[in-house]
Amino acid sequence: MKERSYITDSGAIHYWVRQIDPSKVSLVFLPGLTADHRLFDKQVEYFKDRYNVFVWDAPGHGLSWPFSFDFDLMDTGKWLFNILEREEMLKPVIIGQSMGGHLGQAFAELYPDYLKGFIAINSAPLQRKYMTSWGLWLLKRMDFLYRLYPWKFLLKLASQGVAETAYGQKLMHDMLMTYDGNPARNRQVAGHGFKLLADAMEKDLPYALKCPALLLCGKSDTIRSIKDANKAWHKETQIPLHWIEHAGHNANADRPEIVNNLIETFVKGI
Repeated sequence: MKERSYITDSGAIHYWVRQIDPSKVSLVFLPGLTADHRLFDKQVEYFKDRYNVFVWDAPGHGLSWPFSFDFDLMDTGKWLFNILEREEMLKPVIIGQSMGGHLGQAFAELYPDYLKGFIAINSAPLQRKYMTSWGLWLLKRMDFLYRLYPWKFLLKLASQGVAETAYGQKLMHDMLMTYDGNPARNRQVAGHGFKLLADAMEKDLPYALKCPALLLCGKSDTIRSIKDANKAWHKETQIPLHWIEHAGHNANADRPEIVNNLIETFVKGI
């Protein structure tokens, strides 16, 4: 994997890419909020010699810092498109965990005929109808809520709350330690992320997926709204939904072998 950067007016985005053949499918891994590229280490390790592979530190995350928080979800989608074009990843399958799945839907709205496939891991639909008014109100105020808790408490809660396995919990802890000594940055990254999610929902756009899609969700995800949203998403769209046993919110870290197998089966079928 080669580390590269893409310069925007708001800051530099760092990403890692392995291009083996432009005619092959490209797996585009998009980590969730406050996580970084390491979230997909087990997927990159497995797929890097099978397909073209891309993973990034989203704007403001990991090495993509410093970054001005003056962008929205659509801006992020446009930057992602420019990077994929530059790297000649012409048949992308977006695999987005949580917020990464939301970004994938925004990308599909912007470039409806570009995606080869879409996989959501413990994410949720971006359409306004799936979110309550109370939920939107809360998303816009998460920065304030983050201020109510001490950093050490948040670090423990987030590390243990997103994963079932020791590996998954340690991985999240290690990623969150990026913000150790600067909890204000963690609050800013999280608060801005939740707000841009609410703003994207309020646009009330179709966010339709015109490509083959797959929903994966850890059965032990402690975020009840995520599990409920996946049930509703599957029921409304008939997109296949797989529940990952003994896996939390970061299901791909908890059960990488199962998730990798499902990704590979999906890609071979499109």
